[in-house]
Amino acid sequence: MAGNTFGELFKVTTFGESHGKAIGVVIDGCPANMGIDLDAIQHELDRRKPGQSAITTQRKESDTFQVLSGVFEGKTLGSPMAFIINNEDQKPEDYAHLQTAYRPSHADYTYDVKYGIRDHRGGGRASARETAARVIAGAVAKQLLNLYGVHICAYVSAVGKLKLEKDYKQLDLSTTDDNIVRCPDAATADKMIELIQDTRAKGDTIGGTVTCVIKGTPVGLGEPVFDKLHADLAKAMLSINAVHGFEYGSGFEGTTKYGSENNDIFTKEDGKITTLSNHSGGIQGGISNGMDIYFNVGFKPVATIMQTQDTVDAEGNATEIKGKGRHDPCVVPRAVPIVEAMAALVLADHLLRSRVAKL
Repeated sequence: MAGNTFGELFKVTTFGESHGKAIGVVIDGCPANMGIDLDAIQHELDRRKPGQSAITTQRKESDTFQVLSGVFEGKTLGSPMAFIINNEDQKPEDYAHLQTAYRPSHADYTYDVKYGIRDHRGGGRASARETAARVIAGAVAKQLLNLYGVHICAYVSAVGKLKLEKDYKQLDLSTTDDNIVRCPDAATADKMIELIQDTRAKGDTIGGTVTCVIKGTPVGLGEPVFDKLHADLAKAMLSINAVHGFEYGSGFEGTTKYGSENNDIFTKEDGKITTLSNHSGGIQGGISNGMDIYFNVGFKPVATIMQTQDTVDAEGNATEIKGKGRHDPCVVPRAVPIVEAMAALVLADHLLRSRVAKL
């Protein structure tokens, strides 16, 4: 199975399955002699872990990690860093009925055809459990970026058709984690929570949108042809489970504007070149221009629903299937730290590619 590694210089490889013994990550290319805050890594995992609130899956995993290599006396050695998380709350019996049946909109059929074998217990590598390993790597990348003044914050901006009708500049993003849906607007958050609870009560699921803002990015990150910064951000986001859409800057709304409305006019403030607006989303020609980078990530409804659905088995025979076990009615609250992690991996990789950062 290919495609388990992400990045060029800041390179990350994840391993493990949803109901295997453990999941983990190897990070290669992190500069030596960088201080590592292990509590900060655990904090990021706690934001993503299951069972954290009434609107998430009730699988109970502490997601406590172990450092296997690459760190000594609180600093990076420059050698590969390896981290592991033991899976604690496994219930493979919840998936016994999926040994032959294909779940609608899951990876069951495509895995079977491509590899000739699949782990039906929670989806194996296709499970969102794999993203815990990404969050570890992203937490390390964040610590590298912080040294250069780059900060990343994501939040839930929509659940279903319920949207937060405020620009990120109108919000106090430091309050994002003050509620269980991770929306930095209390009134909208209450409505989102109610919608998710109603959806769960019906045995259904619902999608949503996560908005991410990156501040302090230096000018010059990204390459102008195939490795455009926004192209790598798009790949990173679309690699997350259940993501079906990505837009940055003015995005699809920009397609309705005239060039005279969408262009960002250059000016000079405090001796520095900047722009009067930021429809470009902080990226022009595939390269960061020093303005805020912001983008939206669209998540589909979780495919496992607690309702009976028609499907077929591996032989093509008609059958029925109904979700069992513990699943998120809406993935976006737990997706916030995952989006931040993947953004951090992209920025850290481009920072090293652009500057060959040394501490």
